[in-house]
Amino acid sequence: MASSSIYSCIECGSNLNLNPSHAFPPDFYFEAGNKGTISFSSVDPTKFTFLREDRIRPFFETLNYWGIHRKRTKINCICCARLLGYVYDDGPPLTDSPGQFHMGPSQVIPRAPRYRFKTKALRITSSP
Repeated sequence: MASSSIYSCIECGSNLNLNPSHAFPPDFYFEAGNKGTISFSSVDPTKFTFLREDRIRPFFETLNYWGIHRKRTKINCICCARLLGYVYDDGPPLTDSPGQFHMGPSQVIPRAPRYRFKTKALRITSSP
């Protein structure tokens, strides 16, 4: 039987129950990047708390430009509330549709959530 990885919180050591078979390959392209992170297609929701973040960052390029609107969801450890990563909606399309006018996927096609964890927030050990 092959060994698999166990992912636990670096702060409290609780097992996060992340399945290595749900991990995206490290060279898989995402708009939000993947440097210093591990991305999963699904997680066990009983191990985390999810906190929606909706804010505008000030960025005054011109008088009429007020800021960058950013929506994302924080992933926190349910035991110690440490920030582990974020949920992004730039995963693979939920449908295999070629998009409007067959010009590729568009913003209209719903995309699967991607759970992006910071590697410095995880303790990764191998099980026998």
